[in-house]
Amino acid sequence: MGKHKYTNEFKLEAAKLVVEQGYTQAEAAKTLDVNIKNLGRWVATLKKTGSGEKAKKPLTTEQEELLRLRKENKRLQMERDILKKATAFFANELL
Repeated sequence: MGKHKYTNEFKLEAAKLVVEQGYTQAEAAKTLDVNIKNLGRWVATLKKTGSGEKAKKPLTTEQEELLRLRKENKRLQMERDILKKATAFFANELL
């Protein structure tokens, strides 16, 4: 049997059948034609994290700072681009 690659969205929806819709794991696995062990892991992940994503390791202080700086940099670049466009617009209005 070959390995299947399931999307996170599929895993989440499959797990929701069990957690929210009341299907048994066996019913859901059979209906979706997935391995019951895989479905069990997806259900456990949903219950643990509230989403289909695996729990991530906490970020270090440096990683948090890097994320913050990247967001700020992106925001500043957008502001700069808006100001450039506004400057060009008003320069054309004066001509």
